[in-house]
Amino acid sequence: MKSFVAKAIVDLPPSGIRKFFAIASEMEDVVSLGVGEPDFETPLNIREEAIRSLEQGQTRYTNNSGLPELRSEISRYMSKYGLNYNPETQVLVTVGASEGIDITMRAILDPGDEVLVVEPCFVAYTACVRMAGGVPVAIPTSAGNGFQVTAGDIEARITPKTKAVILSYPNNPTGAILPRKNLEDIAELLRERDIVVVSDEIYSELTYGDAPHVSIASLDGMADKTIVINGFSKTFAMTGWRLGFACGPADLIDAITKIHQYVLMSAPTTAQHAGIEALRNGSAGIATMRKEYDDRRRFLLGELRDMGFDCFEAQGAFYLFPSIKRFAASSEEFCAQLLSEQRLAVVPGKAFGDSGEGHIRISYAYSIDSIKAALLRLRRFI
Repeated sequence: MKSFVAKAIVDLPPSGIRKFFAIASEMEDVVSLGVGEPDFETPLNIREEAIRSLEQGQTRYTNNSGLPELRSEISRYMSKYGLNYNPETQVLVTVGASEGIDITMRAILDPGDEVLVVEPCFVAYTACVRMAGGVPVAIPTSAGNGFQVTAGDIEARITPKTKAVILSYPNNPTGAILPRKNLEDIAELLRERDIVVVSDEIYSELTYGDAPHVSIASLDGMADKTIVINGFSKTFAMTGWRLGFACGPADLIDAITKIHQYVLMSAPTTAQHAGIEALRNGSAGIATMRKEYDDRRRFLLGELRDMGFDCFEAQGAFYLFPSIKRFAASSEEFCAQLLSEQRLAVVPGKAFGDSGEGHIRISYAYSIDSIKAALLRLRRFI
């Protein structure tokens, strides 16, 4: 039956993360610092609101775009980043940020259109571009420049076929953030060009420096050509609720909503009611989690450097991306041997694009006890 599978899917490599952890899941006594999932429980008030909605029988389909109350709360929430979206026409509630990325690509790409993808990057970007008939064009970054893309990097790869650029800061897997100056330079480059910006800001609440998160959509002339993708998974520890959103120009959101209508109808109703409570009364939980992540970040960074790793100091998200070049030539071989010998699972940097080779991704979205146990195994391995 393999002959019936579309060539684009046959040629699509499996997720470098899931492929690796499928092996780990079949082994005993494995300690994992690999998955980007908060170890915190969803805050109690959010869970209680979900239960209340179920008890009241609020289990039917919602409006395709999402509950009006939720879209209003999303609009209000985005105003903290200097963005003003009409909740009726410029906000779409999605099944996680991942759906937002997928259907955005399908809505904007014609076959052969090129999409500039800043690497290292979340594994879904290039896959979603390919599945939509587009051509991903990698823009490599490195620890030497703080994994920060520049306007010059983007300009050098623009062709007549360029349709979009995907930005993802704070970044998965590197933990890099993009300074306002870089964003302003990129905005200046793209403002008069027919290129859509897809800005994945799922980690917008998780920054650890003094500078607040800046959305490129908030800069002059960029709101009308930027789709902002965000969600509840990382900010409110709601990964399993599958709730995200896309905001942008009304015409683009309308096109994206068409696909959403056909393939999903609407996001889970219970999750939407929980999302309203999260946005209205969840700020205290955000602050608590951010503080804990920051403590883990600084502890893990110090331990890795003490072992001899060259490690870029992440300023966002909940990942570190240390270099393993002094220990091994291949990140996949390093991770496979680490898993085999010490039962410790981390992610090969190659999973996030060619420019991720020579690194591994370590998540600190785990308890400090789990991090300490993992570090003991890593130190033995080194």
